[in-house]
This record gives sequence, C-alpha cells and structure tokens, in this order.
Amino acid sequence: MCGILAVLGCSDDSQAKRVRVLELSRRLKHRGPDWSGLYQHGDCYLAHQRLAIIDPASGDQPLFNEDKSVVVTVNGEIYNHEELRKKLANHKFRTGSDCDVIAHLYEQYGEDFVDMLDGIFSFVLLDTRDNSFIVARDAIGVTSLYIGWGLDGSVWISSELKGLNDDCEHFESFPPGHLYSSKSGGFRRWYNPPWFSEAIPSVPYDPLVLRRAFENAVTKRLMTDVPFGVLLSGGLDSSLVASITARYLAGTKAAKHWGAQLHSFCVGLEGSPDLKAAREVADYLGTVHHEFHFTVQDGIDAIEDVIYHIETYDVTTIRASTPMFLMSRKIKSLGVKMVISGEGSDEIFGGYLYFHKAPNKDEFHRETCRKIKALHQYDCLRANKATSAWGLEAQVPFLDKEFINVAMSIDPEAKMIKNDEGRIEKWVLRRAFDEEEHPYLPKHILYRQKEQFSDGVGYSWIDGLKAHTARHVTDKMMSNASFIFPHNTPTTKEAYYYRMIFERFFPQNSARLTVPGGASVACSTAKAVEWDAAWKNNLDPSGRAALGVHLSAYDAETPLSNKPSKVIDSIPRMMDFPGVAIQS
Repeated sequence: MCGILAVLGCSDDSQAKRVRVLELSRRLKHRGPDWSGLYQHGDCYLAHQRLAIIDPASGDQPLFNEDKSVVVTVNGEIYNHEELRKKLANHKFRTGSDCDVIAHLYEQYGEDFVDMLDGIFSFVLLDTRDNSFIVARDAIGVTSLYIGWGLDGSVWISSELKGLNDDCEHFESFPPGHLYSSKSGGFRRWYNPPWFSEAIPSVPYDPLVLRRAFENAVTKRLMTDVPFGVLLSGGLDSSLVASITARYLAGTKAAKHWGAQLHSFCVGLEGSPDLKAAREVADYLGTVHHEFHFTVQDGIDAIEDVIYHIETYDVTTIRASTPMFLMSRKIKSLGVKMVISGEGSDEIFGGYLYFHKAPNKDEFHRETCRKIKALHQYDCLRANKATSAWGLEAQVPFLDKEFINVAMSIDPEAKMIKNDEGRIEKWVLRRAFDEEEHPYLPKHILYRQKEQFSDGVGYSWIDGLKAHTARHVTDKMMSNASFIFPHNTPTTKEAYYYRMIFERFFPQNSARLTVPGGASVACSTAKAVEWDAAWKNNLDPSGRAALGVHLSAYDAETPLSNKPSKVIDSIPRMMDFPGVAIQS
C-alpha cells in the first residue's frame, strides 16, 4: 500500500511549511519505498510515497489530468481501470497506472464518480481552478485513512496517524464508503448497498452464483506488474483463495511476467500443527511454499514496532498483527510486493463461533452487517498496516464490493449454523466449492470445522505475552487504571501494557478515540452479547468463551478464575489471519 499525505488550506505557502510536509510524508515512507512525490499549489500540499504495483516505470504520483488543473494522490488499486478508460475515450492519459482514471473521471462526472470505481482506495483530489478538493475512502475501509483539522483552518489527510497527529487540533479515522467535499464542508456516504440498512434479504442460495462471484473477486486481483503470492494458513478461507489463484493464474499477465507457479507463505511457531495443514494444502495445489518460523521472544521483541505501525491498543489486533508483521518482512525480503489474503469471510458468512447462538436468521444477518461495518477498525487495519510496514500490499477478495453484494443478498436462513443437519459455520461457502469432478480442495480441508487457533501459535504465544506483561504491570498499576486511562480502561495487564506503549507514541486524546472498545465475547459486537445470558458474566473476547459451542469452551459450572490459562487466553482475531498458521 502507498502512503498519502495532504495539507489543504493551511494559509502558509512558505518553504518552512513545505519542509514540514516533506518531513511528515517521510513518516510514511515504509508504505511506499519506490518513489516520493510532492505537489504544492499555494497553501495546498499533496505528498505521496509510492509502492509500485501497476506500471512501475511511469505511474509516479501525484497524478494529473491533461492540463494539470486536477491533481490526485492515491493509495490503492482500481480493478476496472481499463473499462473506465474506454468510457473516457476523449481523454489523454499520462501513465498506465490504474489510478490515472480518477482525475479524468472527476473532469467528466464531477464529485459523483466514486461509486464507479471498483477497487480499494484512498485519495485526495485537488481542483486548482477553484482550490476545492475531495477526499474518499473505499467501501469497507481496506485502505487506511485519517482526517484532521488544524487551528489555522487547514484540513489534513494521512494514510496513518503518525502523518498528522502532531500537527492537528483534532483528528479521527476517515469513515469507509464516504466522501469529504470542501464545497459542502462535510462528509457524505457514497457507498449505499442494500445490506447497509440491515434489511433482511430473501434471495435463495445458489452455490454456483456464489462460486462465480468469488472466483471473479480473486481473479481481478491478479492485475499486477510485480511478483506476488498468497498467504496460506491451511484453513478454509486462505485455502480457497490459494486454490482459485492457482487455478486461474496461467494465462494472466502476471503469469507471463513471473511464471505460472504460485508462491504461498505462512508463519508459525516451530512445530505448529497448522504449519502442517498449510503445507498439505500447498502440496495439493502445487504452490512454491515458503514456511517461516518465529519464537515467542521474537514476537515479544516486536511488540513496540507493531503498535507503532498498526496504531492501536486493541489487544486482539496486536496479538494477531505481530506474526503477520514478522512474516511480511520475510516476504518482502524475497522480492514479493503483493499478497492475496483471506480477511472478511467470517464477517460475511457468520464464521465466528458465537454465531452458533444466533437466535434467528434476522439477528444472524444484522450481526454480519455490524461486523462488516467494523472491519476497518480490526482486520482491515491489521492486514493493511502489518504488511505496509514493510512495503508489501495485501489484497482481500472476500471484501470485493460485488462479491459482498452477492453474499449479503442471500437469505440468511441458508447461512444459519445447524449442526443437526450437518451445516457447520460458513456452510454456504463450503458447499459452493464442493466440486467432485475438479475439486478445489480435499474434502477434509473444505469441511474442516473452524478452530480459534492452533495449539502451537495460540497457547505458547499468548502465554508468553501474559507472562511478559505481568512482569511489567503491577497490581497497583491496575488498581489505578481507571484514573490513568478513563477512556477504554484496560482490564488486564496485557491491555495496560499495550496502552502504555500506544500512549507514548500517540499521546493525543484524538488518537485514543480512534481505537474501538466495548463488551465482546468471542469477537462479537456488544449487541450479540445479548444472545446468551451466560455471556454477560463472561466477557472474554476468546472464541472459546462461546459457552456450549466448542468442545474446548468453558464449562458453565466452572468459574472463569479456575480455568487453565491456556483456555482463557486465546487469540480471538487470529483465526481470520490467513498467514499465521491458524485454521479457519
């Protein structure tokens, strides 16, 4: 992912201001090591740190229209750029970059063109003819973006907090699926799919329609001019991504450049059983498989860097981000610049263990809607920043705009988990790829029940984290936690430890407000906690806190304080991470 930074209307066109913008832009250099660009028009500055995926030779930014009156700095990929270029036949393009269409679409259609883009993106567009500007972020928030306001009346935009937190009076996460216009002085939502209202859909489940939609979502992401691969854990989601990619890679432009044999990557603690699962899938698909090992101490040593780059103090996100952060560095060292990953499936199909307790299809569907809307604060944030910390881009086909429309239009009755009928979590996805003649995956992998995490990565990793943080956070410190951290007060020593590091890097109140909080059990939203009365007294984010669902769930009769630490301390969000060796 690239890094973008913009300072607009700061009433300062001095050389000192330009130097400051350059200095802040360099804080994002890890995101885009291939090129740095800065454009200044009066008191407006647009900076860019480029990670070149499409047209590495000529696609440097900022980008312009023909007469350079419209200027754009973009982070992202526009998958339908060739189709859009045909609609702009009278326009002359300066580069082959997929993002080059944005300035021309604005010229042709004004501010209402954003929904025409099929892709993941964050961009700032400056119209120098009247000094107006617009800012937009992709539908789900796969790309990270923040907005801030200065006392001098300026508006600041940055891919990461660290680009603006020291210079803004207030800043916040830029809402996904929204556009900010200087002409109106506010936000408006450009992404308005039917599912967003949480109305209950009724389209009958058709496995072939779902299969084709996901195949299209994967294959359109093979649009790359650089070496790439897939993150593979051996679980359902990442295995499907790898299978489809391997099946359709031959004949693509990417295959002509880099060969038709797919590369796959995973990471885990030495001896993790899920490393074996990933290897099994890789052997079945015939990928060139790269297996990376890390130790608990490696992970602990990286925690401060992880918090600096991921920009959160959310415990579950930090736990899951650390192995992905370590793996991304290894992948980049091999010369790979883009990976395809499996985030989003559990939110769309209700794959978390607590969905077993959904009382009816209406509540099931509404919870999936709530989970998708929150992805930008959790899994998207992790996948984007853990990879871009090392100049690596993560593509997530499950969060394809068209695929989500298809998957979220299915009558949720088909998604409901019914063990007595043999319908385990994500049954509709499994069934869609249950092909007898040309199997996508072996049956035992396709129908492997969801596990929260592997024994190797989950238990040892979290036990190590708890022991480490317990040595640095005392009981006395915890007794004063509500006074030191009145917002999202940490309730465990691990959470307190992460919060101290975060506050050291990002001490502003606006920064701490960008991190979500609230009651959760097994990764649920606060609303879903109401599904089971027992959960209200057991607000543990672990998937195994979903009482009565998993064989390893807590026994209702045994107090939580008496549980073995290896049961209590699970990794709630790592089950979605398709690079750590964890089953999904």
